Amino acid sequence: MAIVPGAEPWSSDGNDVGVLVLHGFTGSPASVRPWGQALSAEGWTIRVPRLPGHGTTWQEMNKTRWEDWYAEADRNYRELRERCAHVFVMGLSMGGTLTLGLAEQYGDAISGIVLVNPSVHTERPDRFLLPILQLVVPGFPGISNDIAKPGQDEIAYGKIPLKAAHSLSGLWSRVKSDIAKVSQPVLLFRSAVDHVVEPSNAAFILSHVSSADVHEEVLPDSFHVATLDHDAEVIVRDSIAFVHRILA
Repeated sequence: MAIVPGAEPWSSDGNDVGVLVLHGFTGSPASVRPWGQALSAEGWTIRVPRLPGHGTTWQEMNKTRWEDWYAEADRNYRELRERCAHVFVMGLSMGGTLTLGLAEQYGDAISGIVLVNPSVHTERPDRFLLPILQLVVPGFPGISNDIAKPGQDEIAYGKIPLKAAHSLSGLWSRVKSDIAKVSQPVLLFRSAVDHVVEPSNAAFILSHVSSADVHEEVLPDSFHVATLDHDAEVIVRDSIAFVHRILA
């Protein structure tokens, strides 16, 4: 399956500080590549993978499940772990969900996590119908490019693949059930206006992790894909500062 131009994975080899950066549901590495590139300027080793089923077609994504997405995130994490003394994981939206899952699994082996508009549930009223709908309807209108800044493109699908969306709900349940296992330092960015992920997601995460070092920042001028929005520089600046502080 051909990859949409611009949706390719990206990586950079640097020193013994590794950072894994994960994109969101139906999105692509394009949504977080500038973030990863800015982190690489610090001399760190960066991995920005393309999760299975993403960056091709939404029909292809319907053939994948959360276990596939998690396995690719895990593979990249383990690669960084083998070559780096310190590894951080950062993610946007569902990338944040996967980040939480890795934090739950690996504990102190992950030095810290950064979450941007992470998701662990949805308040959409049609969520209750999803187990049935995904059996008869292949896709719904998409949730892509929720960005206030003009001219930005996360290279995401125009439709939500419903079988994949149903699987995402399984990932949410898995992550929420073990959320207390997250004990690493946490930096969470939340957009003041987000048309995709409700504020209750961040509230749940912040109130249920076991981390003693937790900080939330509200982004005033960005929508959901804040990594490409007006506050992208804030995310870059403060996530870099976060890593330096943890390593000090």
